[in-house]
Amino acid sequence: MVRRLLTMLVLSALGTTTGAAAEAGAPLVFACSPENDLYRAVTAGGTDCPCYTNGLEAVRAAAAGAGVLILADGYPEETTAVDTAVFEEAARKRLRVYIEYPQQLPGLEVGSPRQVKFERGVVTSKLFGESLPPERIVLVSSCRYVPVPISDTHLVIARVAGVDTAVFGLNEAAAEPLLFDHPRGDLLVATTKLSHFVTGRYLPADAWHTIWQTILGRLGGGPPPELRWTPSVCPSYGRGDPLPADIEAQAVRRSAEWIVQRSRSLRHVDWPAEALDRSRTYNTVRKMPSLEWPCGDGSFGLLEGFSSTIRPDGSQPMRYAVRNDCMGEVAMLLTLDAAINEQPEHAAIATRLIDYTLGSSELAAGPRADPQRPSYGLVGWALDHPESYWGDDNARALLGMGVVAALSNESRWNEPIARCILANLRTTGRNGFRPSCVLGPQLETQGWQAHWTAEHTHYSPHYQSWIWACYLWAYQQTRFEPLLARAKTGMRKLMQAYPADWDWVLRSGTIERARLLLPLAWLVRVEDTPEHRQWLRTVAGDLVALQDSCGAIREVIGNGELGVSSNTEYGTGETSLIQTNGDPICDLLYSCNFALAGLHEAAAATKDPFYAEAGDRLAEFLCRIQIRSDAYPELDGAWYRAFDYRRWDYWASSADWEWGPWCIETGWCQPWIAGTLALRQRRTSLWDLVQQVELRTPFDRLRPQMLPDEALIGPKGEQK
Repeated sequence: MVRRLLTMLVLSALGTTTGAAAEAGAPLVFACSPENDLYRAVTAGGTDCPCYTNGLEAVRAAAAGAGVLILADGYPEETTAVDTAVFEEAARKRLRVYIEYPQQLPGLEVGSPRQVKFERGVVTSKLFGESLPPERIVLVSSCRYVPVPISDTHLVIARVAGVDTAVFGLNEAAAEPLLFDHPRGDLLVATTKLSHFVTGRYLPADAWHTIWQTILGRLGGGPPPELRWTPSVCPSYGRGDPLPADIEAQAVRRSAEWIVQRSRSLRHVDWPAEALDRSRTYNTVRKMPSLEWPCGDGSFGLLEGFSSTIRPDGSQPMRYAVRNDCMGEVAMLLTLDAAINEQPEHAAIATRLIDYTLGSSELAAGPRADPQRPSYGLVGWALDHPESYWGDDNARALLGMGVVAALSNESRWNEPIARCILANLRTTGRNGFRPSCVLGPQLETQGWQAHWTAEHTHYSPHYQSWIWACYLWAYQQTRFEPLLARAKTGMRKLMQAYPADWDWVLRSGTIERARLLLPLAWLVRVEDTPEHRQWLRTVAGDLVALQDSCGAIREVIGNGELGVSSNTEYGTGETSLIQTNGDPICDLLYSCNFALAGLHEAAAATKDPFYAEAGDRLAEFLCRIQIRSDAYPELDGAWYRAFDYRRWDYWASSADWEWGPWCIETGWCQPWIAGTLALRQRRTSLWDLVQQVELRTPFDRLRPQMLPDEALIGPKGEQK
């Protein structure tokens, strides 16, 4: 131990050992920075290994037959330059050499570095044993590699479908070598920096432990050294760890603090103009806002969140969209946090976010503010698409605004909320369905009446059902019959079509079931009938049947088919986190978040312990897997989209081209998880809060203008 401490002191002071300081006969000799992830993991595991600044020093100092690792200190900007003398000396001393990200190799052509996009690592040999067999998948985050023309490999980089396994093999996948044996023997080559696995956040962690144990054992010619490292981003608690009594309140506070303090997502008017303009172009992803830029206070809106991309330094870039739904939902979270954790400034930020959305931004302006235009009352999706009117996005924003209005006792948003509900209602057809997204130009041409009289159906709760919840909210106060009639008709048709004819958004059966719980629960609030209770229990029962003992609700493919149908389809659109039913993955962006809210509302509406018990299990699970990270504080306190509850790690298929496993949305995920946890703390429900918002007066004033009596009565006097 004393000698190890002395060695580390020398490494810290000099950055290298000398040949004289090297342990005679050491089985492993490193050429790298002492800060290299692999070197740190080996030494943390209790093995002292000499470390040199370059490959020539390392091979000269190594004992005959030892293993030498020449690691890529210059990655990703610089490849690893190795003099011919290194290979000659290694051959003379019969050394087993590992080199990564090489600039040149004996007898092989090495190309210029290339960058991956959707490709992942795939095992191609039996080198790693039964725990990591051929066709197993690993993530080498934002890998930059050098192409080498060789076919006999242990790992390749390729675009393949699957969660853990390349289910279609390498069929139609342009595979490039990632790890291979050089034809000369005793030379193992990695075309990228595999030793970057901690900083680069390579996943899954158990696979990388196997990879490095195998490589080190082979190089050392004996049992591999123990490796110790802590992932820089990890769940807050293990599966069986004891939890503090106030864990749910803590989770709410951490989520709200993530929004306000750590995520850098609140925009400020004094940010560089170029950065502010990014929100005007769809899908702009750039480095997160600089720490030198001032933090916003809600008055200039909020960014969408973090991209799923993990860059070589372990950071993640920001999605610069400014979206109506995210702002309304985040405002809800901050207001609820203020209520349970005594954070009045968070409530003030929430108020400013709503004022920005409905006032100073253009999302509710232009044709949306003109009573003579068919877009009147709608709220635009985002600054980059202000004339896209998604019913679901409007619904989630409306519910968030309702919570803020109720808890702040503020009435100035009552009319815009009532107006938006009416605007969505009049673009909802006879069967209770509206187009998933009504586009402004077509709406201006066709008028809202074309939608109101349409016989459209779309059996997708994800796209359709939460706007029905808003109709039920308004009906409870106004008793305007079309609100109930169209919501109830839509739900009846959905249940008649269930499950055979449903449109499984992102191919997920879990998403669709989770989204229907809340409106079905609210239908019980409005009309508590055996039929409506049975609808709720049917859908909830099928959803809870997917719940693991740890509380996670597993993703399933709705029609039982595949996540993507081929390797070439991988990464070409939005899709599920799983490839086949049985993958132990849950989705916190689309399923578990909405399931938590829906189960909570179902328990409140029915007083049935079935819903409360499932909700309790899910809430505990979500508290356990909230992100903990000291290295990346901008992630700490948030939730990723994906979690593998069997591995207890953030892992899934990354086939979704924009919102992959490691994306973090400010809206959608965080507010419905943390917001529902806050509702549980207050022992109230979303329904009870939004009913405190007085909608009847503005609704009764607006309704004759927006949905006149003649639109309600057909030519023969029947109700439309």
